This record gives sequence, structure tokens and C-alpha cells, in this order.
Amino acid sequence: MSNVPVAVVTGSNKGIGLAIVRALCKQFPGDVYLTCRDPGRGQAAVAQLQQEGLRPLFHQLDIDDLQSIRALRDFLKEKYGGLNVLVNNAGIAFKVHDTTPFAVQAEVTLKTNFFGTRNVCTELLPLMKPYGRVVNVSSMVSCSALRGCSQELQQQFRSDTITEDELVQLMAKFVEDTKRSVHEKEGWPNTAYGVSKIGVTVLSRIHARLLSQQRSGDHILLNACCPGWVRTDMAGPKATKSPDEGAETPVYLALLPSSADAPHGQFVSDKTVKPW
Repeated sequence: MSNVPVAVVTGSNKGIGLAIVRALCKQFPGDVYLTCRDPGRGQAAVAQLQQEGLRPLFHQLDIDDLQSIRALRDFLKEKYGGLNVLVNNAGIAFKVHDTTPFAVQAEVTLKTNFFGTRNVCTELLPLMKPYGRVVNVSSMVSCSALRGCSQELQQQFRSDTITEDELVQLMAKFVEDTKRSVHEKEGWPNTAYGVSKIGVTVLSRIHARLLSQQRSGDHILLNACCPGWVRTDMAGPKATKSPDEGAETPVYLALLPSSADAPHGQFVSDKTVKPW
């Protein structure tokens, strides 16, 4: 078993994920794993970084596939005895003008962005070593979507005592409400991506709370963040930040020094804690 520290970035063959891997390869004192669904694309991204003089490693990971997540879990447990840094970056978004029915967009978006991310956390958080760092890439859209929710939903999503089961039920209810075309009547905003990222932000708050309760002596810090509006396939060419600039806040949170006890359970943008 290797004593080398290890970092994993999900969905990192392009865009912000690739930029996070690039920065970690330069700054993290250990092995950095670039992961994505398609091994061909993953190996091509690794080769690109190798040409820059960096040394990322590759492991296949499809966050929509529980077997794939568990294969990565078993690999990390066997080779490294755990995990030091986890960046949950993988996510999808439909384009604004996409004509896919909203209920389908809701189901597909939440399956990956919320339920897939949650499955990764369920399998990999128990592997986090003392002083580990977990970063869930959310979005400022989660804040605007939260403001678009009914007062009742806002109270639930801001609650300091909401449980993971309650959050899962709310996310499932959104998908069901869209199928019945009653989501607006039920107090939901008209953005599947936004609701999925509300889920990621609230899940981060819940998991941070549980880590504090159950593993307080391990000094693990877990946060959600917004990388900003970044020029990627998702956001398009008009966005204001380059992928490397978008990676700055996730990388800052991934590399918080062992002496740090904050931020933890926060929503962070431009390296600054934002109110939720």
C-alpha cells in the first residue's frame, strides 16, 4: 500500500475539471487522478497534460454507474488505503434553447448532478483520511434558484437540521412534480440545473455537519463552491473566466492547509464564503 497522498477529480477530461487536475498536478504533493466516463477521452487528456510536463494518472469513473464508483473506491482503498482530496466536479447542463421536454431535462440533470454526486460521496467519504479535503463544485445558480423557490422550500433548504433522506425526498419530488407539470405550482423554480445545484450545496452542508459530529478529530473540511462563469462547453465562449481561473476556488479549497479549521460546510465563491 502506498503512503503517497492521493487526489481524485471527477469529470475532469475537459473544462474546469481538467484545469483543476492541472493545478493540483503543480501544487498537490502526491498522485492526482483525472477521471471520466470515456477511457479514450481520459487518456487523451492525460497525454495533453503530460505534454505540459505534468504527471496525472487516469482512472475510469462514470458517476451515473454505481459499479464504476465502487471500482474506484476499491482501487483507492487497496492502493492508497484511502483518499486525501476529492473534488466532485462531474456535472451536466442542458443548453438554454434545448427542446428536450422539461421533465426529461429534470430527471437526467438530477440523476447526474445530484444523485450521481451523492453516490460518489456515499462510497468515497468513508475513505477520507485525516485532514482530507472534499470540494463539491456547485454553482451560483443554486443561490438564484433557491431565491426562486417558495418560502417553504427555502426554509427547508436553509435548515441546519435537514437530513440527507429529507433532501433526497425533495430532489425526487422535484422530478415527479415536473413529470406532472405541477413544479411551479409546488413552489419550484423553472431550472433543473439550478435545483440540481441546490441539492449539491445542501448535501455539502449536511455532509460537513455529519463529519463534524462523527469524525471531529480527523479535521476533514468539506465545502461547496462556485467556480464562476467559465468558458467551457457547458457555459459557452462568452463566459468571463478561463477554465484555469474557474479552477482557482476549487483548488484553494482542495489545498486548505492542515492547520485550517474553516471554511467547512460553506458555499464559497472567489475564495470567499457566501451566505446561503
